[in-house]
Amino acid sequence: MSSIDRSQEVGVTRTYEIRTYGCQMNVHDSERLAGLLEEAGYVRAPEGADGEADVVVFNTCAVRENADNRLYGNLGHLAPKKAKRPGMQIAVGGCLAQKDRDTIVKKAPWVDVVFGTHNIGKLPVLLERARVQQEAQVEIAESLEAFPSTLPTRRESAYAAWVSISVGCNNTCTFCIVPALRGKEKDRRPGDILAEVEALVAEGVCEITLLGQNVNAYGSDIGDREAFSKLLRACGKIDGLERVRFTSPHPRDFTDDVIAAMAETPNVMPQLHMPLQSGSDAVLRAMRRSYRQERYLGIIEKVRAAIPDAAITTDIIVGFPGETDEDFEQTLHVVREARFAQAFTFQYSKRPGTPAAEMDNQVPKEVVQERYERLVALQEQISWEENKKQVGRTLELMVAEGEGRKDDTTHRLSGRAPDNRLVHFTKPDQQVRPGDVVTVEVTYAAPHHLLAEGPVLDVRRTRAGDAWEKRNAADTAKPAGVMLGLPKVGVPEPLPVVASGCGCD
Repeated sequence: MSSIDRSQEVGVTRTYEIRTYGCQMNVHDSERLAGLLEEAGYVRAPEGADGEADVVVFNTCAVRENADNRLYGNLGHLAPKKAKRPGMQIAVGGCLAQKDRDTIVKKAPWVDVVFGTHNIGKLPVLLERARVQQEAQVEIAESLEAFPSTLPTRRESAYAAWVSISVGCNNTCTFCIVPALRGKEKDRRPGDILAEVEALVAEGVCEITLLGQNVNAYGSDIGDREAFSKLLRACGKIDGLERVRFTSPHPRDFTDDVIAAMAETPNVMPQLHMPLQSGSDAVLRAMRRSYRQERYLGIIEKVRAAIPDAAITTDIIVGFPGETDEDFEQTLHVVREARFAQAFTFQYSKRPGTPAAEMDNQVPKEVVQERYERLVALQEQISWEENKKQVGRTLELMVAEGEGRKDDTTHRLSGRAPDNRLVHFTKPDQQVRPGDVVTVEVTYAAPHHLLAEGPVLDVRRTRAGDAWEKRNAADTAKPAGVMLGLPKVGVPEPLPVVASGCGCD
């Protein structure tokens, strides 16, 4: 259903909009898609365009049971808009595109391009081919064509960035379809990773998050079991890099050398996201997770011994097929023992294409809901108790952009502590920019944030703040989307619900 492309008219610049669903991998992939489109001459549509752009790209996730319903609902919403606007194009990529392939065009024949997780670099070519040939282009690569980090990237924040160190996953968790869609693990060369980090720091970035589907398995593809700890230590030697984080590790691959590297490298932050999924050995076995409760709690104990102030967060699935009351009680036991700063809890839902979806003894919805509510209540209590321990502490915060939804009404700003806790603080008299660092004293604790209601003790202007200021000056001087800045994934959030939604960690 492609029609005459308005980009052929003199003086007309085509706009794009990208809608992203799923994990950090998809968020970072969308930065690359934006970079590719801008290199091809497109400009980002204004905020709130809501399908009015010339090209709308859906970067999809296949993890949730209703992911396809959500996609087709959104595509249906765009169909009449496309019919009224000659030249508009719609593209669907990501994990759901990799899984459903030709089904998308059959169900939504007004889609122009379908591309997979392994060939995102082809998007501009496929859009042009669809325009010229006046028919949908479906191209799904079965394996990675080029490591995505070699592609142009439109990063959104001036002070923090994702850096992919691997793609794919070698695990076979029964609830997760991601390895089938992202493929086997493929590691980048350490030199390429460090070169990217150094380039980002030169542009003003002061925090990076190393990203992988199973980030601490890094090295299995290049034959070095200690490659990840070596990478953390190498990041510690980069001048100007103030904060290093990583997500998400797997307990199976969490070795003592990684703990030592975290403890001994000053710019590696005292924060760990360690997916649990279940505290029951029987359920872990059914999930095909390669660790048990004792091993998991042992890792937590070692991390706390080496890094006493570490904030540990996790993912937990409630109601996995066959989960009994006793199994669930084991999960509650681990939560009490581990005392997570925060837990991202999910009610199990069937994920098409996974072994778990076909398992017997699916837990009734009402039972799952009751267990879920008990778990959330327990974790809320623990999160609040752990946050109360922060009251009276003096913390250095990296000022964040847009993380405090009530900041405008409360006249506060927000920032992230080294352990990634969110802190809202009183706005100082002097200018403070995202990426700058402030020193505050915590005065109040809530389950999900801290307050520093007294005066700011110190403000340190940073190169990251300078970069943010420069980027915003460029944005006001140019049309939206033209400036090829650095990421807005921001001081990457402390793993929002989608962050580990793949469930593959």
